[in-house]
Amino acid sequence: MKLKDTVHFEWYKHLLIVFLLAVCIFGSAVVTDADFSEVFSNLDQVGIFLGRLMHPDFSYLPKLLDPMAKTLKMSVVGTVLGVIVAVPVAFLGTTVVTRNLVVTTVMRFIMDIVRTIPNLLLAALLVAVIGIGEATGVLTIAIFTFGMVSQLIYETIETIDYGPIEAAESVGANKVQIAFWSIAPQVLSQIVSYTFYAFEVNVRASTVLGYVGAGGIGVILNSSLALLQYERVSLVILMILVVVAIVDGLSEAIRRRLV
Repeated sequence: MKLKDTVHFEWYKHLLIVFLLAVCIFGSAVVTDADFSEVFSNLDQVGIFLGRLMHPDFSYLPKLLDPMAKTLKMSVVGTVLGVIVAVPVAFLGTTVVTRNLVVTTVMRFIMDIVRTIPNLLLAALLVAVIGIGEATGVLTIAIFTFGMVSQLIYETIETIDYGPIEAAESVGANKVQIAFWSIAPQVLSQIVSYTFYAFEVNVRASTVLGYVGAGGIGVILNSSLALLQYERVSLVILMILVVVAIVDGLSEAIRRRLV
């Protein structure tokens, strides 16, 4: 095929993709009864909203320090609790450790169930059971961390070197000893890395939990939006952005040193 023909073919392919996307957008608009004209008719309201959002009320900053501190505490405690539970469950969730298909299947089933529950739904359920407050946020983060980290750890265990395990078995070591002395040293650095990664995710996720009453700065964000106090909303968003950037930078630096 000549170069000119190839260029034409690529051009027609791009046009076909654009056409298909346009058909999909139009079809979804028809099915959902969406009216795009309403979007353009409310452009003035969008301008007013963005105008207020671009002028943060920095005088409100001192009142955000305590909720932000609570959010970080929730993330730290929830992450630690989740990892503490995730490590033994992840070890029991792999046949490399248990050599028992029934135990492994049960543990993986538990992890699958936990991972299928969205954060907000889990927080809403716990608020209904426990009540509003930071304790609910901590428990929500712990359960979410457990589901995420346990999956990562057991997948890591499945890829380790079997040499140390065979050596330990040859001298009569039991399963607990093999887990501690042959498997754990190979996955310890990954566990630390997954812990910091989960902490990064939880700092961002914990800000949303306030929408269902799980405490933290999310409560301030929700109430500010409800009262149309967009100057405070922009300040909360800006503060969350700064804190998340700092946490991401610190955890990345620590992971690079440990891994």
